[in-house]
Amino acid sequence: MSKFLLPENSVMLSSDFIYGVATASFQIEGGANNRLPCIWDTFCDTPNKIADGSNGKIACDHYTLWQQDIELIESFGVDAYRLSISWPRVINKSGELNQEGVNFYLGILDKLKAKNIKAFVTLYHWDLPQHLEDNGGWLNRETAYRFQEYADLISQAFGDRVYSYVTLNEPFCSAYLGYEAGIHAPGIVGKEYGKKAAHHLLLAHGLAMQVLTKNSPDTLNGIVLNFTPCYPASNKSEDKFAAEFADDYFNQWYIKPVFDGQYPEILSQLPKEHQPDILEGDLAIISHPTDFLGVNFYTRAIYRADEQEIFFQIDPPEPRTDIGWEIYPQAFTELLTSLNETYTLPPIYITENGAAMDDKIIDGAVNDLDRIDYYNKHLNAVHNAIEQGVNIKGYFAWSLMDNFEWAEGYLKRFGIVYVDYETQVRTIKASGYAYKNLISQR
Repeated sequence: MSKFLLPENSVMLSSDFIYGVATASFQIEGGANNRLPCIWDTFCDTPNKIADGSNGKIACDHYTLWQQDIELIESFGVDAYRLSISWPRVINKSGELNQEGVNFYLGILDKLKAKNIKAFVTLYHWDLPQHLEDNGGWLNRETAYRFQEYADLISQAFGDRVYSYVTLNEPFCSAYLGYEAGIHAPGIVGKEYGKKAAHHLLLAHGLAMQVLTKNSPDTLNGIVLNFTPCYPASNKSEDKFAAEFADDYFNQWYIKPVFDGQYPEILSQLPKEHQPDILEGDLAIISHPTDFLGVNFYTRAIYRADEQEIFFQIDPPEPRTDIGWEIYPQAFTELLTSLNETYTLPPIYITENGAAMDDKIIDGAVNDLDRIDYYNKHLNAVHNAIEQGVNIKGYFAWSLMDNFEWAEGYLKRFGIVYVDYETQVRTIKASGYAYKNLISQR
């Protein structure tokens, strides 16, 4: 199959359903000499942290090639482009705007607006300025207030050019992978750190929502959360309990405070030293009303009971993507319907969905039928959730192009556009043409 097939009556084929592509600043921009260092620069410079020993100094050189990249985005016929702002590019150490960095994004936003492409702007996609990390990073409550100041300044500077603001992308990854498991920047390891970092990130979200609501009341303002639904390895009660605990720990921990103003009940079961420092009024700030929820989905996880750790994730079954994640689209529908049943939610946008595949460029083409199959099944999973009453307004493919895939370096390719990192030549993959075809059918 070389195209995506949705049911003819699907809401996703109506003209007001938004289709987009997504990227992130550190993953594509390069231009490292034109900004302050961030935690990912430091992490990349630390031996054995990045699988191929690479870094983000050049990446896809979007810093230089942004104009041609926007032409590329336009060629897909998308309604929207989700990009992230590099905090260390736009804010000086003094806390004031770096006008050169701001101008880079103003150029992009103006060009998108001229092409009638909606700008979905993410304020934080993991590239914390290193000087803030040196002061404790997300373990320091003050970082949440520095983020609010940044959100305040940049939302004023961008004016009416933005369609939607996202405060944070995937705070789970920043908190758990960065400050607990240590496999992402800044590489801190310890269960006593993860939930503390998570709380300060969520506080930063709420504080930023306050200024976005004031400065930019006409944009859609919200947060992007990633979900990896947790399934039990068997029908045994202990495995079910393990999966439920893991779900609270990894998934509900980030959504429940935003929409219910409280953490999951497992909070009281965590050792005291693992619990976050919650001050009076924090949860009221975190649960500031949002205009939408961004949902990122790639795969599910399967857990069995574990005497030491409560839960243990077993190896994912086949089929898997090139990054080793199980392909299980049914979990996408089940996730969306369960979130809809559990919380009173604003409209949902699927802000990331996609697959790393072992792409080969042969005779100038990339015939990624495996990725087309992944997208087709997951687009239909979204359709099925909408049929079951979930209010989903749009879908963003991750990613526009192959890029720096964090701890994997450049070894894993998620793009619907192939990037030759030596020449910086972009080649649209078969999945890119299939996506274009879907969008044109509406």
